[in-house]
Order: sequence, then structure tokens, then C-alpha cells
Amino acid sequence: MSQPVLSQLNSYPLKSAGGISLANSNLDQRGLVHDRRWMVVDDSGQFMSQRTSPEMALINTEIDGQTLILNAPRMSELCLPLFPTVGESQEVEIWGDRCEAWTADPQVELWISEYLGKSCKIVFMPDHSNRPVDPDFTVEEKQVAFSDGFPLLLISEASLNELNSRLPESVAMKRFRPNLVVKDTEPYAEDSWKKIIIGECEFHVVKPCSRCILTTVDPETGEFSGKEPLRTLATYRKLNGKVMFGQNLIATKIGKLEVGMSVEII
Repeated sequence: MSQPVLSQLNSYPLKSAGGISLANSNLDQRGLVHDRRWMVVDDSGQFMSQRTSPEMALINTEIDGQTLILNAPRMSELCLPLFPTVGESQEVEIWGDRCEAWTADPQVELWISEYLGKSCKIVFMPDHSNRPVDPDFTVEEKQVAFSDGFPLLLISEASLNELNSRLPESVAMKRFRPNLVVKDTEPYAEDSWKKIIIGECEFHVVKPCSRCILTTVDPETGEFSGKEPLRTLATYRKLNGKVMFGQNLIATKIGKLEVGMSVEII
């Protein structure tokens, strides 16, 4: 098998909304630079996702200069600053972590509340917000944006192909929302990786990613599509009662990533 190659880079500027496929991206300690810096929260500040609002999958995201553009069915286009410099502070909660966020202006709140049919708002994570990665998995204190728990998720094309060979109907990579996709590997080769280098960036492969009901949302329809692919994954990818697919990464050396770069396994 030849050396693995980075075949996709995906950023999700608004957590649980549609992703953006990139040719290249800078990396910072929280992950790809624009990844999951915006998030939807309910009135109590608790994060919202496709787990309870599957129609979030149909929010299309686009970056134009320093503007994040959101489009959704039946809604007018919404523009947000990609990196606001000021904002009204609010404490938000994501998977038990509490951290500071900035709320977007009232028209944004109206837009997302109307689309999701419940009172909610969109918030931004400023650079000074403190949300450390679980210390059990890193020796230095590393920060994470509004990702579930780790700055980056990597999956190989071969792993998805192998899964699809077992499914009644194949699923696309976008169901699993990886940041980095690699090709030219054996299926699940990434399970055995501990440290990798891509360009000038170095990563620790810290733990398998446990998968949830979100993978059963069809990204094309914004609806739950049944029990797959979780049901099939559970038959052969279960560890400590959880279904695993993909690997979580923490960057130890940051720089620029580009599709086509070789992946060196250390």
C-alpha cells in the first residue's frame, strides 16, 4: 500500500450545519481555523444539534471573505461576520463544559428561531473563551472550539468503503462529519496510528470517535433515515458499549494543510 494522502478537508463553521469542502486550510490549536466557532443554543444556553433538530443538516454554509453566509429552506439568506471582534457575553454549555460565547444580533436570533421552530440563538466562540480538551488525553492544555470534544476528526476512505460493503444502502462520508479524510490506506488503518505528520503539521491520534444518532440523519433531506449506519457498525465496531468510527486528533504542531499532501505515520 502506498503512502496515505489527504483527500478531503472539511470545515463546519456552524456546529451541526452543512460543511464546506476546502482545498487548503490553516490550522490553529482549536482545529481548522473556522471550524465550529459558531453554534446554536436554546434559551438556557444549552447547545443544539442534529440529534434533536435534524433539519439543521439543511443549513448551507459558505464563506465569502470575512462573512459567513447561511442559507436554509424557505429562509432568506443570513450573513454573519466570520470572526466578530465584539459581542454580548453569555455562558453556554456543551457536553457538560461551560464556556463564554458571544451572542449574535437579534435578527440572527429571529432567523434561526423561525427556521427551527423554537426559541434559540446563534453564538460565537471568541479567542479568549476557555474550553480545554479533556486532560485525560493531552499532557499540555489544549483548547477546543464547539466540536463535541476534540479539535479534529479523521476518517479513511477505505473505512467508509468497507462499511458501505456491509450496508443495505451506502452512505456518504458527510454523515460522519470528518475534518480530514485520507485515501490509500487499508480499512481502519487509522485505528493503529498514534502520531502522524501532514506537511508541517503534527498530530496525536488520541482516541476512537464514538458515534451517535446524528449519523442516522440523511444530510440531503435533514431527516432521520432509520437505524443505519449505526446498527451495522454496532455489529463489529463496538468498544466499551460505544460504536466507534474515525479517530480524534489533537494538533501538536500547527501550520497549513492542503488536499493532496502525504500523510506520514510515525
